[in-house]
Amino acid sequence: MNTKKYIYPVLILLSLCLVNSSMADDKKKKTKPKKKNINVSLLSVSLKINEISADEEFSVIRSEAVNEWYPLMRKVRDGNISRQNAVDSMNKVTNALWDYMELNVKKKKVKKYSDDEWVFPVKGYDANAIGGSGGSGYITSGFDFFEINSGGHPAQDIFIADRNQDCIDDVTGNEVEIISMSGGVVVETRKNWDNTMMDIRGGNIVYVYDNYTNGLFYYAHLKDVKVNIGDFVKPGTVLGILGRTGKNAYPSRSPTHLHIMYVRSHDGEIIPENLYSDLLKAKPLQ
Repeated sequence: MNTKKYIYPVLILLSLCLVNSSMADDKKKKTKPKKKNINVSLLSVSLKINEISADEEFSVIRSEAVNEWYPLMRKVRDGNISRQNAVDSMNKVTNALWDYMELNVKKKKVKKYSDDEWVFPVKGYDANAIGGSGGSGYITSGFDFFEINSGGHPAQDIFIADRNQDCIDDVTGNEVEIISMSGGVVVETRKNWDNTMMDIRGGNIVYVYDNYTNGLFYYAHLKDVKVNIGDFVKPGTVLGILGRTGKNAYPSRSPTHLHIMYVRSHDGEIIPENLYSDLLKAKPLQ
């Protein structure tokens, strides 16, 4: 039997197999790290994109929510927007405020304060200072939030001891601080009222959006305002000093008082709610 006839082809075949195997191993060694690097790079890019998207979402919501309340309210007060457009716009603004505050809660920049944590809004006073009998000062008849000359009095007035109307407490001899009843964010202030602006009822004011109830607190007749739009507040944060500003508080016939109103958006319709029972249980601060 001629073994050489079979040996040479077998040796050639084995050589070819070894060469192919070696080339395949080299190819794997070259391509595997490259594939791994691509995966890591894509992951990093994906995380970066998500981070940028979150920041952009946060910025947009902040712009729409905190900074859009006042321009809308100015249009309403100047009569430069139809009622239906005002309602539609208010729905967007209040929804954006909710989203904005939810993001801040998630980022642990703010928290929600329940109504059990609310405080009495006039420092040094309690529910005995509320005007009327049993909260009778609250009158909704004739009130429309979007009407310039709306009637009614859907609020509570809280009076201080100030017989000579100098905005100094007769008992303590000090100015009286107005503090935030709830937590939330300041969405509007007015700081420049004077007695040439008698068409403005509330004088110097603060609006605070409460992210627990999705409602808004309105504080009016302040002498000085200590907060700015965008400031986060908690129950007890000083909003300003009580004064006699505004058409309804400046005349001598009016005792020195805080006018506090609470409203809530119902698909853009702003409906007042009576704070009397909440004021009764709110914690007084000295």
